[in-house]
Amino acid sequence: MTPPSPTSPRPLTMIAVIVSAPGQRERLRDALSGLLSPTRLEPGCRDYRLFELIDEPGTFQMHETFDDEAALEAHRATPHFRAFEALAPELLGAPLRLVKLSAVG
Repeated sequence: MTPPSPTSPRPLTMIAVIVSAPGQRERLRDALSGLLSPTRLEPGCRDYRLFELIDEPGTFQMHETFDDEAALEAHRATPHFRAFEALAPELLGAPLRLVKLSAVG
C-alpha cells in the first residue's frame, strides 16, 4: 500500500468484532461471507476480510479499510449491508463492536 499524500486523507482502517447468538454461528458466518464480494467491489473499499477466532468459535472479525469516512458511509448505505443489518438482531449475541485503528509503522 502506498502512503497517502500529505493532502489526501488517511485510509480508515477498522476491525468489526461480531459475536453470534447461541445457535446462530453458521447463519452469521453465511451472512457475513455474503458481504465480502459486493463490498470489495465498492468504490473506496481497499480491504474487506473476514476471520473467525480459533479460540472463540462464533466470534468473527471483519478487517476493513476504506479510503475515508465517506466511503464507509456509502458502504453502510448499500443494499447488501442494509440486508445484513436487518438480519443482525436475530444473529448477534452481543452488540457489534467497531474498533478504529491508526497505523503506527
